[in-house]
Amino acid sequence: MSENSLLLSQKTRLKLYGSLPSLVKGRKWMLLYSTWKHGISLSTLYRKSTLCPGLSLLRRCSFGGVVEAPLKPSKSKRYQGSNSTFFFQTYSANQLFIVRQVLIGVVLSFSANRYYTLCSPDFLAMGGGRHFALYLDSDLLNGTSASSETYGNPCLALSEDFVVKEVELWGFVYASRYEEILALSQNELPGICRW
Repeated sequence: MSENSLLLSQKTRLKLYGSLPSLVKGRKWMLLYSTWKHGISLSTLYRKSTLCPGLSLLRRCSFGGVVEAPLKPSKSKRYQGSNSTFFFQTYSANQLFIVRQVLIGVVLSFSANRYYTLCSPDFLAMGGGRHFALYLDSDLLNGTSASSETYGNPCLALSEDFVVKEVELWGFVYASRYEEILALSQNELPGICRW
């Protein structure tokens, strides 16, 4: 890991590693965005996600998800991502629960929908149907979680509405590009947004 995490213990990271797609296994973990380091800003989270395209780990206190970066905000409400995305919950240092996409069908399996990640200038949401599995507002101060048709997940938080305390976005970087991307992340001017 490029630095210590406030939200991800070493035990949880090792357990989570086994559930990651093989595409990212063996890569180095790099902290792309953190509310404690970069401030509370959804636009900064979106901008930082462009540093490391591919799968990224979005983490909030007791749960998180694997998303596909870069996260590109759009006013047209178009979903992005693929079925490589998933959620996880940690109940204690020894328990990790993985929530993958729901597949329906008898002989031919297909997904309930393809509502993986919705990036808006006003919010970030994962999962879809009647409710989002995870919704974070533009200030990254409040969120909601409910059962979504995409993942068939339970509510991820203790209640449907919650206050966000910390958010981290981790990217998975090839060792050969690690130093280059680390330098880019440290040299970026704060507060500049391309959106």
